[in-house]
Amino acid sequence: MVGLTVSPEISLVDEPVKIQAWGLPPDQIITLRAWVKDEKGQLFNSRAFYKTDMEGKVDLEKSTATGGDFHGVCPMGLFWALKPTTPFLRLIKRDVMGSPFLVHLELYSSLMLNPLPGDEPAATKVIERWHSAPGVQRILIREGRVRGALFLPPGEGPFPGVIDMFGGVGGLLEFRSSLLASRGFASLALAYFAYDDLPSFLGEVDLKYFEEAAQFLCDHPKVSGDGVGVVAICKGAEMALAMASYLPQVAATVCINGTNAVNGNNLVYGDLLVNGIPYIVERLLVTDVLSLSVANTMEDPRKPEYQDSIFPLEKARGPILFMVGDKDENYNSLFFAREAKSRAEKYGKKDVYVQCYPGAGHLIEPPGSPFCLVSQSPFFPLPLNWGGELIPHCRAQETSWKELQEFLRTNIRCSRRNKL
Repeated sequence: MVGLTVSPEISLVDEPVKIQAWGLPPDQIITLRAWVKDEKGQLFNSRAFYKTDMEGKVDLEKSTATGGDFHGVCPMGLFWALKPTTPFLRLIKRDVMGSPFLVHLELYSSLMLNPLPGDEPAATKVIERWHSAPGVQRILIREGRVRGALFLPPGEGPFPGVIDMFGGVGGLLEFRSSLLASRGFASLALAYFAYDDLPSFLGEVDLKYFEEAAQFLCDHPKVSGDGVGVVAICKGAEMALAMASYLPQVAATVCINGTNAVNGNNLVYGDLLVNGIPYIVERLLVTDVLSLSVANTMEDPRKPEYQDSIFPLEKARGPILFMVGDKDENYNSLFFAREAKSRAEKYGKKDVYVQCYPGAGHLIEPPGSPFCLVSQSPFFPLPLNWGGELIPHCRAQETSWKELQEFLRTNIRCSRRNKL
């Protein structure tokens, strides 16, 4: 009897899964396939080929994938390599509370490139991959101007508070906040354009909006301590660095593949006006996969005329961690991070850190998120190339997720008393 063992069969998406095949002849080539449909019914799939051992088994923690979508020992490779059958789509969970991703795992007892309707697998499993743990609460936020969703861990708290933001696609993405709440943080997924009654396009950025969000989270009865953390990627990381530089509510900041200056959009904060460094759109590059690399469109902030656009991060109350992929095709994020650290040290600030992940691209997300090299953007005529290489990028996601949580827990002071 041929079998497929998967453990655990129900888990959070940031947790590893063990996969084993058994009951097969020795030294036989087999195919393991994974597939999942997103909430719009779009199919994502992956495959890998293995040779069974002398006992007719394959254990993804020990066995080497000989081909398919990846090769080598890669226990989570089938999840990492999930890619769309319709080009340029990105696998994103929208309803993080109501349902899991149902990942179908299939075992074929031969080399199978593309199974046809008549090709029945020798064994199958369907596993649940959730974005929120039991007991996590989601509260839709419409407080003053602030728009978003607050995720609270189970229990009385108080919990360290975190504001979570994404980049230039706009809208409200919640999958990282729900996972942070599952790991013990009160996380506010904050929208700042293209959502609800917020502006549909990101024009001039008013830092007062972000200050209002930070104060809302600080004042929440289940949020502990005298400050909050901020986690953000891409354009959101630019907002995070502005918050760290000017707002006293921010106790710790994680910038994932961001910049060290205001770019494109002007920033206002009361009487303060910071002009954005203009993008040089004629530097857009069309890559070999018919996508756009926009990294070269960003000017060098070291030029004399742009000095006032650089964030004074030396004024930040708390530590700042830059997480960057050295294969980022969207931003020259390693350069910007090193420039930020250099400025901080020049002014005597010693708690700015740069963590570089070799082989990682722009979209460094929680573990279990498939590698996405290219995806469509609502604001560009061609898809964007995010950069990175499958295995090092996804290993970086596992490492960075642990480091991110440790950094926030260490640097957000947590009082022992509940404010209720």
